[in-house]
Amino acid sequence: MMKPGTAVIRTAVAASVAACLLAPVPVASGSVSSLWDNCTMVHTKYPHGVGRARAHDRTRSGSNPVTNFKRSTRLYNLAMRTNSDLDRDRDGVACEAH
Repeated sequence: MMKPGTAVIRTAVAASVAACLLAPVPVASGSVSSLWDNCTMVHTKYPHGVGRARAHDRTRSGSNPVTNFKRSTRLYNLAMRTNSDLDRDRDGVACEAH
């Protein structure tokens, strides 16, 4: 048999826990923008873009592909997880600068 008031305490604790779990996580005001937000941000660190280790830039005309981009599969995959729009032509090079 439960002591009087135990059910009230359990309900209050459960409500408290639920409120903590469902509360939004506060975001620091003035948070720093991510490097992978857009190509302008990417170009601040990688002026010619970032691509997979063996990627080749694809151009409409087939000439003058970018070859001096940063080659790093790890960085490219990070960029795609963060913002897949950085490589719109899906050639394995994000934010290639023509």
